[in-house]
Amino acid sequence: MRLRSIAASLAIALLVSSPAFADGVASTTVAPKSPWIAAEFQVPVLVKTPDFKVVPLGPALVKVDFDAYMSSIEHLQKTFTRSTDWPHAGITDADAMRDMETEQARFNKRESFAYAVLTPDGSRERGCIYVYPSPVTGYDAMVRIWVTKAEHDAGFDAELAAWATNWLKTDWPFAKVAYPGRAITWSEWDRMLAAK
Repeated sequence: MRLRSIAASLAIALLVSSPAFADGVASTTVAPKSPWIAAEFQVPVLVKTPDFKVVPLGPALVKVDFDAYMSSIEHLQKTFTRSTDWPHAGITDADAMRDMETEQARFNKRESFAYAVLTPDGSRERGCIYVYPSPVTGYDAMVRIWVTKAEHDAGFDAELAAWATNWLKTDWPFAKVAYPGRAITWSEWDRMLAAK
């Protein structure tokens, strides 16, 4: 399973609908179930750029998502999860679907927001962006990003990280966002978690 459930559980352990369009960016108006994000904030459900589009993960994306992370098992174990728990060769179609359903449910409840980063035509997933409540005091949110090995080697990791940082700064209601493994080294993040 994409154990995005595991990826999300890692983040939570590290801690952790109807769309309307405005200015070319779709957003959802689902009422919050959790206090970490403002009730009036309309969570984006579609962002388009010339090179990619960002949409919530869910069952409709199970195949492109599975293909993406399974193409990059070792790369993601080293760069994203720091674990062999996810991804791994034994993930089944049923596991992958459960994971997509879990991510969609968390999104709809406004507990966390998992996004696929797709090619403009939606035929291929280039990576993912996850927005979670921060487990460390002083940060409003924690953001995790991954791209496939091929996209990383082509330089897309740095491009997506810069874009996502700007997106979170301009389009989300957070004053301070943590980017563990990026703006904050893993060793520093681990120290911060241990100190809380």
